[in-house]
Amino acid sequence: MKRIILMILAAAIIFCLTNINKNKDHQQNIYVATDGNDEYDGSKSKPFRTLKKAAQVAEAGTTVHIREGVYKEKLVIMHSGKKSKEIVFKPYKDEKVVLSGEELKIEEGDTSIIIIDNKNHVTIHGLTVQDLTTELASETVMGIFVTGSSSHITLDSNHVEQIETHAKEGNGHGIAVYATGTMEDIAITNNTVQELKLGASEALVLNGNIDGFKIEHNHVHSNDNIGIDLIGYEGVSTDHDNDFVRNGVVSNNTVHGISTYGNPAYGEEYSAAGIYVDGGRDITIEENTVYQNDIGIEATSEHGGKNAENIQIINNTIYENFLTGISIGGYDENRGGTINSYIAQNILYRNDTLNLDGGQLMLQHDVKDNTIEKNILTAGPSRIFIANFFTTNENTILSHNIFHREKGKDGIWIWKDEEYSSFPEFKWASNSDEESSYLEPNYVNPEAYDFNLKEDSVAREIMD
Repeated sequence: MKRIILMILAAAIIFCLTNINKNKDHQQNIYVATDGNDEYDGSKSKPFRTLKKAAQVAEAGTTVHIREGVYKEKLVIMHSGKKSKEIVFKPYKDEKVVLSGEELKIEEGDTSIIIIDNKNHVTIHGLTVQDLTTELASETVMGIFVTGSSSHITLDSNHVEQIETHAKEGNGHGIAVYATGTMEDIAITNNTVQELKLGASEALVLNGNIDGFKIEHNHVHSNDNIGIDLIGYEGVSTDHDNDFVRNGVVSNNTVHGISTYGNPAYGEEYSAAGIYVDGGRDITIEENTVYQNDIGIEATSEHGGKNAENIQIINNTIYENFLTGISIGGYDENRGGTINSYIAQNILYRNDTLNLDGGQLMLQHDVKDNTIEKNILTAGPSRIFIANFFTTNENTILSHNIFHREKGKDGIWIWKDEEYSSFPEFKWASNSDEESSYLEPNYVNPEAYDFNLKEDSVAREIMD
């Protein structure tokens, strides 16, 4: 009899443990499908119908698996994850999941398809976010919006497109991170952000009190305003002393086709940068490929008395941009400037394609204590290498740069609003170190945008 009782108890324990493990798995994995029902339990065999229901149920450690289909609703993240127990929203396996904003109510204020507000440890992975349009100047449309004091947020491998404002003074964003409180550990990686009509706003933007971020391996293209923007001093954060983006890396992104020309907010201006620091600090921009935008990479502050500071622009490939390759300093004397920054080992190839006198490198208002070294510059149609039409240029160190000397073509350097067609005269005027050179760098195949240096290139030793 005792043996039978023990066997019954063992069976009961096994049954209980099995049900506990089933419940645990159900808590960690939730499913949503277009043929589901919110009255179901959210299991794989009985999925929920809406993202709203999944967001209500998802807690720390939960992965929400979304089955293939078009979901015409918002995804509002309702709970935070925890360290090592994040909340994840992702497609089931490799199925295509589209979040469409075409049926969202058009109204004043902010309208977003995905919203993360004051939540932590959340990942959005692999979703297509599209089709949100407004005619209202008072409405800002966004594909993905992260705000408040959200931290430890990852946006990875999403596809954002066709977010559009058609109002002349309207605003739109593909991905927008606005820190009204303090944010840290923001990761935006492997996303595609394309075909947006942005008005006066940006395709991918970080703004406010953000301390610690990475923007890596994204493809940002074919948008009618700034591609990637890192902003400060716009009054976004309640902490005015820390109202700027800082301590981050922008690397290995491909950015092209960014232009304000034809944008109703700008008319016929060419003023959009592929990558733009507007008042950010302590930011590294490295190993990006930036081409056929209005401006390749720009670092400054649009707010007078404020600066972009300690910006490292290193080892980027920047070619065929319409106005200039790299620009630092304010575009007029009412803007802030660029200080204590470092521009090195960049390829600047035939920018200023529209002959707008921006050259390869443009130094504007209020640049101070910056070092520019070991870059290779090939002039575009304007033949301008450096365009410095302002005299507010202090303690700029030029060292070991290579200016591409092309057979039968002259170069132009503009320094403190004086034009020089003689390289020795430019070096004397700018106090450029004697190691800067005017020579043929010998690229492997620049017509195919292969800017590796040939084995016998004399530029190799200079660039090392």
